[in-house]
Amino acid sequence: MKRETSLSVSIRIILWFIMIVGGTVYALFKDWGTPLFENIVFHFFTAIIGMVILLFSFRAAANGGRELSKGRVGNIPRLETNRLVTSGIFSCMRHPMLFGLALFPLGWALLLGSPTFIIFLAPLEMIFIIIMVMIFEEMEVDKKFGKAYEYYREEVPMISFQIACLKELFKGKK
Repeated sequence: MKRETSLSVSIRIILWFIMIVGGTVYALFKDWGTPLFENIVFHFFTAIIGMVILLFSFRAAANGGRELSKGRVGNIPRLETNRLVTSGIFSCMRHPMLFGLALFPLGWALLLGSPTFIIFLAPLEMIFIIIMVMIFEEMEVDKKFGKAYEYYREEVPMISFQIACLKELFKGKK
């Protein structure tokens, strides 16, 4: 049986899922019955902001994924590449999909309206995602593409907050 994704990618997906589900369960348990959690106005505003952040998170993942798929040549595992992609959004940031996915915990926390998740868990999960990218993703891509990635890394930041890059990252589907 052929595995659809690499072990490394599978482990990261599982960790990300555990963080989101575990954070949700813990935060709801911790916040249930508190005045702020029961405040309908608080939930209304956090839900709207959460939906917007989630929309941006999914757009970033989708836009990055579409561009990254250009790096798949031949029959290789899903979510993997065998060609370095430096075009499109990857011309102004090295990890656009993961930048978008790092926004997911905050958007989800706001949608739930959980003060514990919003204030404590979402920031910790976002930091954990960034650390996973800095350690594992960078190391794997460097090993896979060698000198080409070294040159690319020198020219392109991990993430970029330039307006043009953010517009490209969060644009709607054409």
